[in-house]
Amino acid sequence: MVMYSDNEMMAIAAGRLIKDGDIVFAGTGVSMLAATAAKRIHAPGAVVFFETGGIDPALDEIPMTVADLRVMSGTSLNSGLIEAFSTVGHRKLRTIAFLGAAQIDRYGNLNTTSIGDYHKPKKRFSGSGGACDVASLASGVITFMQHDKRRFVEKLDYLTSVGWYKGGNSRQELGLRRGGAMAVVTNLGVLRFHDKTKEMYLAEYFPAVTVEQIRKNTGFPIDASGAKEALLPTAEELRVLREEVDPQRLICQSNNEKPPG
Repeated sequence: MVMYSDNEMMAIAAGRLIKDGDIVFAGTGVSMLAATAAKRIHAPGAVVFFETGGIDPALDEIPMTVADLRVMSGTSLNSGLIEAFSTVGHRKLRTIAFLGAAQIDRYGNLNTTSIGDYHKPKKRFSGSGGACDVASLASGVITFMQHDKRRFVEKLDYLTSVGWYKGGNSRQELGLRRGGAMAVVTNLGVLRFHDKTKEMYLAEYFPAVTVEQIRKNTGFPIDASGAKEALLPTAEELRVLREEVDPQRLICQSNNEKPPG
């Protein structure tokens, strides 16, 4: 019986969304697992790069942050912030960005700034950093979230990074000519966005998770009419993740492991 953790399931599910040849802007944590696993399993031609300027590193060891010197090890190019963000917005490249957030709404807009009133917040976060630039310029954004009503909200407390804004063509009307929210990967499943309305819908629910469980943990109505159960992590996917990508289990985490089904 193959056991897997939430982080492993999320990393594998997100990695499956990466295509060979994609240019992948990776952050810390699970996004590093997803990008590295995708490159080693099914997308060897994908190029992973980091905000701090490491472009196409060897990733022989998993970096713990984007400032970890390992993001510069074995690279095709060591550059800096300007070059990294220029790559994100390059019109001739398909750049897929991994982001995280404190809140997300039905159109994939993100809040990484504060909870509660901006001037007297209940909690203050680090803010945009480069997230707004990336969400505005990349070809597509995949967001990692823990799935509960505090995070999946009807209205953001603060709009830090634009997804599909108010739906329909509203993103383009803001002057953002490409990109937009591509998918949201949570500990419960994978959510995507309708082509016309740009509203979030449930595409896949993870094994041992129910559609009703996802609905109860989402703060707005969600279409689950076409949802299907996600494929289990294969033994080979888990082997690569555990033995090649994160052999020290720094991010995979051995706790909270689940049996299949």
